[in-house]
Amino acid sequence: MTHTPATILLLVCAVLFTGCATTRPNDTGLDSIDPNEKTNRKFYDFTDMVDRNVMAPVADVYIKYVPNPMQRSIGNFYDNLAYPNVILNAFLQGKVRQGFQDSLRFVVNSTIGLGGLFDMAAPMGLIQHDEDFGQTLGVWGVDAGSYLFVPLIGPSSYRDAPGIPVSVVSNLLFYAGTVASTAIIGPVTVLGIIDKRARLTGPMRVRDQAALDPYLFVREGFLQQRKHLIYDGDPPPEVYDDPDDDSMQNKSAAKPLH
Repeated sequence: MTHTPATILLLVCAVLFTGCATTRPNDTGLDSIDPNEKTNRKFYDFTDMVDRNVMAPVADVYIKYVPNPMQRSIGNFYDNLAYPNVILNAFLQGKVRQGFQDSLRFVVNSTIGLGGLFDMAAPMGLIQHDEDFGQTLGVWGVDAGSYLFVPLIGPSSYRDAPGIPVSVVSNLLFYAGTVASTAIIGPVTVLGIIDKRARLTGPMRVRDQAALDPYLFVREGFLQQRKHLIYDGDPPPEVYDDPDDDSMQNKSAAKPLH
């Protein structure tokens, strides 16, 4: 199953509406998926404070004054820079055909699409996918482990956290410093952060309007979304019934390898 940014955004909103207020305490009174909740909440509160006072106002200005077509092109550009991560993990998951299609998509958008500013590959049938190292580990049977909230980055888990450095080193922006000056790379990096935050404005507003406990709202939404991605949008029914059951012990139930 493919996942465009718009699809993922809608998914997040839907999941946040439906999976935001449950906890699963064990016999000791600790949440079995979030034993470090006290620390995670502190990291969440710190990140939320920075977001509300710095990132959200900047993103609002960006959305207000940058025309929508330009925002789309900027988003396409940064998606393309990060797309080698998708290609890498498609192959690591055994999706050989998708890996070659994603490679061709990257080449088309990097050339005909003027460095990714325009998505010229989609009309050619080379649709955008969403793969990362956390999904790869999930496909190969690694448990999600405990929930983590990484300061200034966001929700994660013991399984997904290793995907953070992998996504960094597989992003072409990581290597741009070898061919461009800091005076260029710095602003480009900052613009990428602003663009990413601007894309999250909708889900953030949903959280603020609908959540009795924003921390739980974000946690449950993240866990449900990750299961959706790992199973390529077609999980066994019991996976959504019990978000804590993420052992992936039966690899035959995981998303198929292509």
